[in-house]
Amino acid sequence: MQKTLNNQIVNALKFNQLQDIRDLTLKNIENFFTENKEKAFRAKQVYEWLWKKHVSSFDEMTNISKEIRDLLKLKFSLNHIKIKSSQKSADKTIKTAFELSDGGIIEGVLIPAHNRATACISSQVGCKLACEFCATGHLGFKRNLTVAEIYDQVFFIKQQAEENNLLFSNIVFMGMGEPLLNYDNVLSAINIITSKQGLAMSNSRITLSTSGINKMIKKLADDNIRFNLAVSLHSANNEKRSRLMPINKTNSLSELAEALKYFNNKTQNRITFEYLLLKDVNDDINDAKELAVFCKNVPCKINIIEYNPIDNSSLRKSTKEKTDAFVNYLESKNIIVNIRRSRGKDIDAACGQLANKN
Repeated sequence: MQKTLNNQIVNALKFNQLQDIRDLTLKNIENFFTENKEKAFRAKQVYEWLWKKHVSSFDEMTNISKEIRDLLKLKFSLNHIKIKSSQKSADKTIKTAFELSDGGIIEGVLIPAHNRATACISSQVGCKLACEFCATGHLGFKRNLTVAEIYDQVFFIKQQAEENNLLFSNIVFMGMGEPLLNYDNVLSAINIITSKQGLAMSNSRITLSTSGINKMIKKLADDNIRFNLAVSLHSANNEKRSRLMPINKTNSLSELAEALKYFNNKTQNRITFEYLLLKDVNDDINDAKELAVFCKNVPCKINIIEYNPIDNSSLRKSTKEKTDAFVNYLESKNIIVNIRRSRGKDIDAACGQLANKN
């Protein structure tokens, strides 16, 4: 009997017939056990092994009987992303290339600050939005990441932080891809990351950055999300923004303002606007004036980001003089402004540089 079961497991694996168990919800796993005449409470044990303890095989589930483990092996696979390579910057930023089960490659970044660390996480393989300033956008779109692939990035970068004696404190969805175009998987991953069965992180430590998919911003509000929202704005002028970000042609600034008002009214959350200062493109005082007017739509703060050069682009970062004048004007209008200095430029790990060169 055991030999027959082992042969079935081997054959199922050989022909790749097994569903990844981490594609299932806790309720799905409970139903599986009930249907197989096993106690439903086993599902919670298995779920904790999968996520909180992050086991790589069913055999590591030591409080589960061998019979149940064999049943799981017969019905499901358990796939993890793998670390293909890691690079450490002079400023101690770490960029990691992760290999997916289908051979695809994504990148995630550990960003250190004092004794803390932030994980910059990808949500897609490539990106379809083709923003002018972003290396990922030049790759094209391959596919969405699964819940498990998103979670694994966080888990492995958390390990890297701990290995470097850093407190793992924050997660930003600012890596490869547009998170709101992988809505269900991103939100499911965040739910597990913040759950007791996962990493038990606070929602307030998580920020999702979007290029501005207006209907999905409204959906975030309707779903009463508790994490932070950042919007890649980069210009408050429709013509300029459409040139930099083609998504603006179908999600205009006026529609974005409406969506953000809706979001703020529902959640009471302040919005962060990310603004990349580009030399002679969006960095003069008129640009600052247009941005200040747009900021009147919702309670917000602005992160000014230094442009990081990418291949085949004529864009350049703004000068210090123009940056100072831009920031001073916004602050004169009582707008909260932070200047974000680039980290990991020497290993192409800075904002906009994730290009999957593997």
